Amino acid sequence: MSGNRMVIVTGLSGSGRSAALKAFEDIGYYCTDNLPLQLLAAYVEFAEGSAEARLTAIGIDVREKGFPKYFPKHLADLTGTGRTIEVLFLEATDQALVRRFSETRRPHPLARGTTPLLDGIRRERDALGEVKGLADRVIDTSDYTVHDLRQAIERHYAEVDAGRPLVVTIVSFGYKFGIPYDLDLLFDLRFLPNPHFVEALKPRTGEDPEVSRYVLSPKESEEFVARFLAFLTFLLPRYRTEGKSYLTIGFGCTGGRHRSVAVSLAIAESLRTNGYEVIVKHRDIG
Repeated sequence: MSGNRMVIVTGLSGSGRSAALKAFEDIGYYCTDNLPLQLLAAYVEFAEGSAEARLTAIGIDVREKGFPKYFPKHLADLTGTGRTIEVLFLEATDQALVRRFSETRRPHPLARGTTPLLDGIRRERDALGEVKGLADRVIDTSDYTVHDLRQAIERHYAEVDAGRPLVVTIVSFGYKFGIPYDLDLLFDLRFLPNPHFVEALKPRTGEDPEVSRYVLSPKESEEFVARFLAFLTFLLPRYRTEGKSYLTIGFGCTGGRHRSVAVSLAIAESLRTNGYEVIVKHRDIG
């Protein structure tokens, strides 16, 4: 399939497959959902001969009868003929999936009748273990909004657009809550002065001007910010030249409320001044 790209989108129910397919459609992919496995080979042949379906995304999941058992064989038959077919697998933690199904009140496909929701989620996770092992890319959407997932799809699957500006996402977080998924660059700020140990500053966040001054005014803080901005000034144009449209930078401190927030805001302000589109997310500020 010279010049073509085909992606099979699958994963756990509730992990965002429908939203992912909408994101694929928005970036120009010809999308089909709930394709029967028996039609997969014929559909691949159709896409190969169709200019309209040069970029194709196919959604298949556990709702297709026999999917966990038969999909590996279907995929092996297709790739065994020299075709390149990518598999994107979406997953999330049990807690995230329970929350999503509870909020939407939709039934889980393996938790109908008297089967508890959590049991259905775990049965599906076990059943799809082999399918996940075949994936070219696995995305954990536990901490993702719909917009985060859309950005991830665009980052990995959109065709290069030299006219599009580089979008920089800066994520502040606390190490004690775990490192965010899908970071391109990660920086540990636990060497900076910590407002947590100042009684008047402890209940505030890095968005507060006094907390920001406490974190950023010391000489070592000023030097770090200056050196980091010089590093980005060198790095960002080269990322863009290589076709990268999105860059995600993570700044971590212990709790994700003070140092990482203050530095993220300072870096974002400087990048915006230099013409970059910047999105700032404070994961653990609350």
